[in-house]
Amino acid sequence: MAQQAAEGPLFAEVDMGADSSAPTVRATVVQASSIFYDTSATLDKAERLLAEAAGYGSQLVVFPEAFVGGYPRGSNFDVSLGVSIARNPKGKEEFRKYHASAIDVPGPEVERLAGMAGKYKVHLVMGVVERDGYTLYCAVLFFDSQGRYLGKHRKLMPTELERIIWGFGDGSTIPVFKTPIGKIGAAVCWENRMPLLRTAMYAKGCINTRLVFISKDKYYGDQLHASNSLSYSVLDLETLLHYPILPDGIEIYCVPTADDSNAWQASMTHIALEGGCFMLSANQFCRRKDYPPPPDYVFSGTEELNPDSVVCSGGSVIISPSGTVLAGPNYDGEALISADLVVHIDLGEIAKAKFEFDVVGHYSRPEVLSLIVRDHPAMPVTFTSAPLKPEGSHK
Repeated sequence: MAQQAAEGPLFAEVDMGADSSAPTVRATVVQASSIFYDTSATLDKAERLLAEAAGYGSQLVVFPEAFVGGYPRGSNFDVSLGVSIARNPKGKEEFRKYHASAIDVPGPEVERLAGMAGKYKVHLVMGVVERDGYTLYCAVLFFDSQGRYLGKHRKLMPTELERIIWGFGDGSTIPVFKTPIGKIGAAVCWENRMPLLRTAMYAKGCINTRLVFISKDKYYGDQLHASNSLSYSVLDLETLLHYPILPDGIEIYCVPTADDSNAWQASMTHIALEGGCFMLSANQFCRRKDYPPPPDYVFSGTEELNPDSVVCSGGSVIISPSGTVLAGPNYDGEALISADLVVHIDLGEIAKAKFEFDVVGHYSRPEVLSLIVRDHPAMPVTFTSAPLKPEGSHK
């Protein structure tokens, strides 16, 4: 049943509950549009949505792909095969504006998102466009309910024309975080069709794949806490004990996406069954009017669209490890789509699903089939005399 907040929310929550006697986590996927070319206004909207979700009791909130920074749907950046970008001033100006809308990680927008997560006491998974120098990445940022930035995932393989605007992630940003509400990770849109990436996700469950011991009571951590604008932080033992490092698999698999097709639902159900995990797929719902009007923004070949034409119909969904749809898919408009997840391994659906099929456990055959993941950063230039610098540093 949909719920309405007392002060009148932006839109109603679509609520599909679970057995109230079992330990549960209330999770919400946000189905809403960005405010394109206006990152500050998009963050304001994100905070309003986060506040509403928290008001409904959500402990985990997942936003769509490229929510902060914007998904440039319908744009081709005026690129044509065999025509040099150097002779393309219109496309270069479009990229300049898009680059300006992206965010630095770490940076002030990351600090603001961390503050939101702490203010509303929710775990936050946010799709962003990350700016690293002059290369952009489709990324997912993770925050805990104490307002701490945990880390990021960069999309390994942008899809189709996305490759002209987004760089490729590497194996150093495929985290799965052990949190009080379960082991949380994310992969973005069509990279979820990559079987080897999924297998790596199923096998991961540690907070950090690169810990270096630097003293008897301190560790140098990968992508934890964004305070002081550092992408690396020194962690004390209390923090490490709060987030134990355990080699088990993902339990809550988050999927920020831009795919609103019916076939996408089949992929989400398959991955839930294959991984024995909850699937939380969040997509934008947007109309032509959510993008700037022409000539500032042109939908290639489709400018007969009227302002209310739907250009992405959502389809956000939450699916259990048994393949049961818990909430959604919603194609009706902007919405908060919520469900109660029974994630405790000793009581929940995950243990039942793993009894049937554990893809990296009792159902694996490592003596026949195995996977090696190169989880170190892939750097285009390395200076052997230079000290190690934090990821994303350009100084």
